[in-house]
Amino acid sequence: MQTARPGNWVENATALDDIAPDAYRMQIPTSRYIAREFVAQERDSIWTKVWQVVGRVDELTNAGDWKQYQIFDQSYLVVRGKEGAIRGFVNACRHRGNVLCRDARGNAKRGFLCQYHLWSYDLDGRLKGMLREALAGPIDKDTHGLIEVSVDTFAGFVFLNPDPNAAPLADFIGSEVATMLAPYHLDEMVTVMDVTEAIDCNWKVVLDAFQEGYHINGIHPQLLRVINIDPATSRYRFFDQHSVSMAPFDVVGATPEQQVDGIMDLPETFPSTVAVLPRFQELVAEYRLDDGTLHFPDGVSARTLLQQATRDTLSDMGLDVSELTDAQMSDNHGWVLFPNFFMTIRAGEATIIMALPHPDGDPNRCIWRVASYMWLPDEMKAAFTAEPIVVEEAGSYKYFAALQQDYEQMPRQQIGLRNTALEHMALVKEEVVIAHFHSVVDRYLAAAGAES
Repeated sequence: MQTARPGNWVENATALDDIAPDAYRMQIPTSRYIAREFVAQERDSIWTKVWQVVGRVDELTNAGDWKQYQIFDQSYLVVRGKEGAIRGFVNACRHRGNVLCRDARGNAKRGFLCQYHLWSYDLDGRLKGMLREALAGPIDKDTHGLIEVSVDTFAGFVFLNPDPNAAPLADFIGSEVATMLAPYHLDEMVTVMDVTEAIDCNWKVVLDAFQEGYHINGIHPQLLRVINIDPATSRYRFFDQHSVSMAPFDVVGATPEQQVDGIMDLPETFPSTVAVLPRFQELVAEYRLDDGTLHFPDGVSARTLLQQATRDTLSDMGLDVSELTDAQMSDNHGWVLFPNFFMTIRAGEATIIMALPHPDGDPNRCIWRVASYMWLPDEMKAAFTAEPIVVEEAGSYKYFAALQQDYEQMPRQQIGLRNTALEHMALVKEEVVIAHFHSVVDRYLAAAGAES
């Protein structure tokens, strides 16, 4: 019997039958995916108010390391200071508003220099010097530093909030969410994939797509060999703005050989499972009879052997998995951190999907970012750490199988949503996470006095 761990939330979690039919609005107006007017509402009511992920802490390793973050036409810089703190600033000189940094990232060991009139700022944002300062007139350097924005970190991610009155990030995340994610040691994982590109769909089409498993039969038939998509076994936890859901990584009714074959094919969709398969095969071999057939006694399945193999492999590598349940060795938990962060996570690995409105305000386009993280021993980190990729030519980058299928599907949905005769989407109960997400959108709109 396992002792109480944060992952035990699943045992008493919400099931579909526990959710009242009228708990959430299940008809979502299509106008919020295609109308430019709605883009403006979202900008004012959501994107200027919420904490949003800028990147990973390890992107800013050294003093002076900075990266640019853009939401619509608003540009910000996050930079690591000499004393190690990460700060955020509006990407504009306080003199005449000239943009300070045009590139996506860089290093400014000596601070930031405006190339227009050579005003300079240190890494704390303070105005250091001005061209012909003695003739500049009554410019108070103490009040003309860079405009600071709220920046904080959680689980190895850097968050930024444009709202000068923003509540602390810890309040936004919530203590329960922080406690539930802590045992994964996300902050210790390294980036093994990081791809950004524009895609022809609304940013919410991306978020919606990854918040339900209802589409697996149609888009990802290969996953049916390893994932049990029986809605009765799915579990949910809804927070004020965020959510987490889980479906067992199992197929009920499959023979032992079918179960094992499905696990062995996992690297096609989940590449990080490669490291676990040797131990998995060792454990499976213990259940082969003299004639070569495979027999699992009661309580043993390919899923339980995958769990043991994952725990053994990660423990041998040096990762502390003691606070994770056996189920978290195999089962992906799908986290939604409002507004645009989706993450699947299990022991030793995580993949995130993020989507931002397109900078030009076109509701039919967005910027999506896909990144994968793994826990690796120190001696292996350099060999597997990936540099960011920005895809310029649509379709030129090939994702792993399931992700490629989603990449090709989402623009097809956007084409359909653009039909003005279609006034709303009709969600089924299995898509309750989408409904919860849109209920949070509704609350932000209502707080700003906007119409949905």
